[in-house]
Parts: sequence; structure tokens; C-alpha cells
Amino acid sequence: MIIMRSLILSAVMCCLLWNVQSCVAQSGERQVAQRLVIENGEHIEMKYLKYLPPAYVSNDEKWPLLLFLHGAGERGDDLEMVKVHGPPKMIDQGRDFPFVVISPQCPENVSWSIETLHALINEIVETHRIDESRIYVTGLSMGGYGSWGLACTYPDLFAAAVPICGGGEPEKAYLMKDIPTWVFHGAEDTAVPLQRSQEMVDALKEAGGDVRFTVYPEAGHVGAWENAYGDPDLWEWLAEQNRSK
Repeated sequence: MIIMRSLILSAVMCCLLWNVQSCVAQSGERQVAQRLVIENGEHIEMKYLKYLPPAYVSNDEKWPLLLFLHGAGERGDDLEMVKVHGPPKMIDQGRDFPFVVISPQCPENVSWSIETLHALINEIVETHRIDESRIYVTGLSMGGYGSWGLACTYPDLFAAAVPICGGGEPEKAYLMKDIPTWVFHGAEDTAVPLQRSQEMVDALKEAGGDVRFTVYPEAGHVGAWENAYGDPDLWEWLAEQNRSK
């Protein structure tokens, strides 16, 4: 009788353990919801997703940091919306990256706050093992504009920038001439004209910047970032960028 009870208890425990493991596996929570709150003369608050590479917890090495900025359609208070496009979508689908990936969410009806994003990067650098010579920024549409703006405002912070179908202030492009930049845009984009990227690229080239420009002849707005983020060459190039070189 004692043996039978032990067998039954073991079976129940195995079943419970399997259910827990199954729920974890099915949840797909590879990105943790976080909130930045800073009270320093003014109130700064931002929700974001955090992804750590699988090997992050197993060693003491420092890791590159990738900041991803979404487009206008993903603004609001539901972090699940951030997973609709770009790296957060890829991570949610099982893709691993050799970077710590931080994907903030912009509040409804506003654009990216450069100072809040800067505060977020500082917070991550202070609380995680980040290689400060390998901090990258990328974004699409409104996030493309945010990437240009952030890189122009804090050019000494980034090792690379990847703005996709965005734009900026050409007169300020020279400020980020030392940041390796790879720009993407779709020629058939009706939401953000190709000219917005072209004028930034032209200004960077005039300033002697290190810039690549990929135009997809048949791609529209969404197609630009789907093609760009789906290109293995982009991720290989990005991983090679280092401010210490």
C-alpha cells in the first residue's frame, strides 16, 4: 500500500511538473515586461520589453545592447503591441540574438522622447553587464525617426545605427558622421517618402560619414523592415561594430 501511494504521488508530481514546464514553454515569454520610473526633478516613466541572450546568465562577460524603436502603430499601454514587428517579433517567434535587446513602448499620441530613451539606456547600462563600446540603435517608421534623432543627439553613445523608413534633420546629420550607419527604405513607401532617408544619407556622405543605403525597389512601408530585419547580413554587420576599433 505504501509503495502504491508513493507511485501515485510520484505520478502526480511528474504530471504537475510537466504541466508547469508545458505552460512555460507555451507562454513564449522570452521577453520580460519592465517599467522605467525615474523621479529626478521630473517624472520619467516608460514601459519596455527586455530580452537577455541565453548565455547571459551562465557567464560574467559583457554584452552588446540593441535598442529597438517601434512605429506609430504600436504606441499605447499594451506591451504585446511591441512584438508586432522587428526584433521583438523575431524573439517572440524563437529567434536568439547575441545582444541584450531593449524594446520600449512609446505612449499614445506622442513621439519618441530622446531624453527618456537616453535615461532608459543609462538605466540598462547601470544595471546589466553591457559592453558600452557596442551599443546599437534601430527603429522603423516613427522609430526610424527616433533612431536618427537619438544618434544625432548622443553620437558618442552608439557603435552603430540602423534607421528604417524614417527621416531626420539633414543639417544635424554631420553630428553622427562617426557612427557606422545602415539605412533601409522601400521605393514604394507611401507612408514615409524615400526622400526622407535619401536626404539624411546624402548629408551623412557629404560630412564624410560611414553610411550604407539599401533601397528595396518593390517594397512599401512594411516591406522595408521585413526585408531589412530578415537579412542575415545586417545582423552580421551589426555584431561587428565596435566604438573601440
